[in-house]
Amino acid sequence: MSISKLAPPSAIFRHAALLITGALILIPFVWMVSLSIKPPGEIFRASFSFWPQQFYGIENYTKALTSSPLPRFMLNGVIVCAAILALQIAVCAPAAYALAKLNFPSRNLLFALVLIALLLPHEVLALPLFIVGYKLGILNTYAALVFPYVVSPFGIFLFRQFFKTIPDDVVHAARLDGLSELAIVWKIMVPMALPATIAFGIFSVVSHWNSLFWPLIAVRDPSLMPPPLGILIFKNEEAGNDYGPLMAAATLVVAPLIIAFLAAQRWFVEGLTGGAVK
Repeated sequence: MSISKLAPPSAIFRHAALLITGALILIPFVWMVSLSIKPPGEIFRASFSFWPQQFYGIENYTKALTSSPLPRFMLNGVIVCAAILALQIAVCAPAAYALAKLNFPSRNLLFALVLIALLLPHEVLALPLFIVGYKLGILNTYAALVFPYVVSPFGIFLFRQFFKTIPDDVVHAARLDGLSELAIVWKIMVPMALPATIAFGIFSVVSHWNSLFWPLIAVRDPSLMPPPLGILIFKNEEAGNDYGPLMAAATLVVAPLIIAFLAAQRWFVEGLTGGAVK
């Protein structure tokens, strides 16, 4: 191979950094899967090996599915995440369209407030949200898990950036055809922003599927618990944590997210980069 065909040092460095970063991110997941197929006696060994000497995966996964209502927890997660995503799109798309395509007083101020809201951790609002939920009488219901996330500053920002890349002539032509502003949003803008919708959907589902802090506050009924809160059933203060079934349950909870992301990764990347064109 000639010297001209060799990769430059900067490219080698970038690829090495990406490989190292990817390995560091994958290590906890590899460890989780490894612990999920090990017997209790091998979990706390000083030496680490991915494959156990005694395969204990069937026992751990069976216990994860039978000793707790894990399928119910995962169904709760599907219900909550689907409701949150549907309501977020219903709110964020029209708001983003208004910020991107309509001219009205204080538009820039409102967009600045959206950017400020992006900086606020959701945990800061936990106490006011709890008080509001108590006043509304929705604590310990599905509504308590959904209503704090209906308005997503990130969703408004992402859709707004993508809508900005759509030519104004498209909107003007739709108005000449007699479409209302809401019809333009749902019949033209959202279908054209499908990559952004998929990217936001992945962000939303992953975030709320893995959420533990707010569900720990909002619900007490085991039949309403989402997956991260439900798998805490394997925590036993007297006997200690049952790590094998716990890791098996965690693997089952994470697996759907990984499969969904791998299936939609092309649209995910396109949705994140599309708003950077303009």
